[in-house]
Amino acid sequence: MQNLPTFVFVHGAFANSFSFAPLQAELALLGHRSVAVDLPGHGFEATFPAAYQAPQDLDALSAEPGRIKGVTLADNVARVTEILERAKRNGPTILVAHSRGGITTTAVANARPELIDRIVYVSAWCPVQLDVSDYYAQPEMADVDAGAFVATLVGNPAQLGLLRTNFRTADPAALAAFKRAFAADLTDDEFRTFLNTFQPDENLDVGTSADRAQATTWGRTAKTYVRLTADASIPLAMQDRMIREGNALTPDNPFDIRTLEGSHLRWLVHPKPAAELLADCAVR
Repeated sequence: MQNLPTFVFVHGAFANSFSFAPLQAELALLGHRSVAVDLPGHGFEATFPAAYQAPQDLDALSAEPGRIKGVTLADNVARVTEILERAKRNGPTILVAHSRGGITTTAVANARPELIDRIVYVSAWCPVQLDVSDYYAQPEMADVDAGAFVATLVGNPAQLGLLRTNFRTADPAALAAFKRAFAADLTDDEFRTFLNTFQPDENLDVGTSADRAQATTWGRTAKTYVRLTADASIPLAMQDRMIREGNALTPDNPFDIRTLEGSHLRWLVHPKPAAELLADCAVR
């Protein structure tokens, strides 16, 4: 067991460790151990106000405090680092990031590259030349449906100190926008099941230019980028741009590039192909 890697999974925005359970089961059946991290304010640390339940009270929900207020990227980095330190005692580690989790993963690799034997980004943010917020203004993101979140935002983020989204809305237009953005190739039941694993609150801190990939630290770690071909949340063109930027930063240590068919969430709902891909990364 000593030489087997431990997969450490880092979730995206509004998500938690629960979403990785089917993938972890598939990996276990292939003989691999794994752990899914809950970033601070996520999982059982999340806030689910009574006003978020049914019947909903959106006025009360817009003012209810949330535990994730004040959580920073540095807090996320500290959480993942502590898990990696413990996992590293048992052998190699493979840090796997999805979506917004790539921001935390990149910052961890900047700070503690010696704890990571390979990074795997699965359609995850890997800021290199720009801050993540600036990537949204680039042509590769032109077709992203910003309305998927705007219509369901609750409260004033500046006053709450967090982002709050009503994923329990029954508005057909809002649900259709969410499905287009994240899960167009899932059934309605699969989509709604995943939607109900999301938590309403997310922190505001996505880092600064100091948290972009650094050649001397992040750049010396082996890294894989898994492209999701039908991702409407981080389009394939943006995934490919981040790959190009990362390869330009560290031309002697380029990405190992892989591809999976499907949307932003399909690989987590139908995880067998992803598990087989990750298992292959473990023997590289």
